[in-house]
Amino acid sequence: MVRTYDDSMFIDTFEHEYTYLNGFLRNVRRFSKKIALIDPDLNRSWTYSELNDEANLLANALLSAKIARGDVVMSVLRNSPEFAFSYCGVRKIGAVLLTANFNLSPCELSLLIDFNKPRVLIYSAPFSKTILDALSRSSHKVEFLILADNLESLPPSKNHILYEDFVKNSCKTEPKIDFRHHIYDEVLRLCTSGTTSLPKCVPINDINEVLSAHDVIMHYPMDLHDVTMNMTPWFHRGGCHSGGICPAFYVGAAVVIMRNFRPQSTLDWVSRYKITFLMGAPANLSLLARVQEQKKRDLSPLRGIVTMGAPLSRTDCVRFMEILTPNIFNGYGTTETFWNSFLRPCDLPNGAGTVGASCTDDEVRVVQIFDSRRANPDEVVPNDGKSLGEIIVKSPEKTTYTYIGDEKNAKEKFFAGFMYTGDTGTWDENFVVTVRGRKDDMMVVSGENIYPEQIEEAINSCSRVKDSLVTSVPDRVRGQAVAAYVVPLDDALTIREIAEFCEKSPLLSRYKKPRYFALVDSIPFTATGKKKRAQIRDRAQSDLKNGILRKE
Repeated sequence: MVRTYDDSMFIDTFEHEYTYLNGFLRNVRRFSKKIALIDPDLNRSWTYSELNDEANLLANALLSAKIARGDVVMSVLRNSPEFAFSYCGVRKIGAVLLTANFNLSPCELSLLIDFNKPRVLIYSAPFSKTILDALSRSSHKVEFLILADNLESLPPSKNHILYEDFVKNSCKTEPKIDFRHHIYDEVLRLCTSGTTSLPKCVPINDINEVLSAHDVIMHYPMDLHDVTMNMTPWFHRGGCHSGGICPAFYVGAAVVIMRNFRPQSTLDWVSRYKITFLMGAPANLSLLARVQEQKKRDLSPLRGIVTMGAPLSRTDCVRFMEILTPNIFNGYGTTETFWNSFLRPCDLPNGAGTVGASCTDDEVRVVQIFDSRRANPDEVVPNDGKSLGEIIVKSPEKTTYTYIGDEKNAKEKFFAGFMYTGDTGTWDENFVVTVRGRKDDMMVVSGENIYPEQIEEAINSCSRVKDSLVTSVPDRVRGQAVAAYVVPLDDALTIREIAEFCEKSPLLSRYKKPRYFALVDSIPFTATGKKKRAQIRDRAQSDLKNGILRKE
């Protein structure tokens, strides 16, 4: 490697100083009295100085508990003050914050606990029973169990401690550490859906955080005068990074906490707190529009609404622009890579139905699909808007190109600097991409990625079921809804019985439970014994319309 200058100071400063934490601390100094966090449910707010004090209380308490660099602190938290304190505080001591989906079932959470081996688990009070059930199933013993976000004033279970008690003897000074932070340190661990009950664990390093924040700041654009609120959970990549606490705290903006999506409150708070950006799934926007039509609120503070999870139809886009705000944004991406293409207000409504072209620092391509091998990144399909291929993305600034402890999936997903998304699509002469489907039959319900195999496994565990095949049908509110074709072992099985079985199953999270069922004599298979999912998926809509698929 040839250098024409002495790059040693640049490398040292860049790698150790260009960190998310330093960006946050700059705002603590510059905007110490500026509001950083607002909790309408508690009627309370925190300045940047106060937010940093809370982060330090947690960081020092963790140090006192001998939590060390690289240890995992797991959170099962709603959007809450404690989530924000954890997001800032855990990284101060070099630990890794694992943000788990609070919708997971006890079985799924126990697998996550055993796989990641957290030393600390912080959870919101409403999930106490789920946490206790998950812990009872786990072989790994978590050392510190902390009950937080306790609006309900629940007492802690045996061997658990209230968050305020955990930090009460701590101090607000910057924690004393014996290492230097590095831009390649893992600071956040996110969970994505998998074909089994154990989600894939996605490591996010510090420079990913910084550049994800920069991406939002650049694309919105966002600045220190903005007030943002996410209508979806922060444990998602989109929730945390798409206008959530990651870019907001990095640029000096304010964040309003919404624990559970409530359309009326959302609209009321836009006016009350002068919210400039809302983020949510298309289903959130549909409910907002319906409530706004019933009773108009002052939405003039809004600079935009950003939606991810699914492309917008032109009809919906026009409706949202007329009723909510003319500034609608639509992003496309993955947990692993954040967003990688982006539709701005100037692209809509004409671009509705597509996912747009690549973001400034990203590259989205559509490559050929081969039966025997993976396409190379340069084996693209024609830019004719018709030729179908697999969508791949290059996002070197926002992904680590790996999974924790899962080399097999990493090799399948990441290749030659690209992530192979499994989405199928087309692109046109302007490199605008349109998603057409999934290679792997993944479903997206209310923004959550779901795979049919796990649901089928749960259904097939019923002693009165021979086999099942799960697919999806369109749903106006959720985007898609889960539908299950079930082959009974005996004719006495009813749809009500199998629906009740799924409702009680510890293997199924709430959003994974089928809404529609059909009892069938058989399931179609290929000659090699694979279920013909495409055939069932194609007929599911007509079966729903004709009453063959129904709910109890």
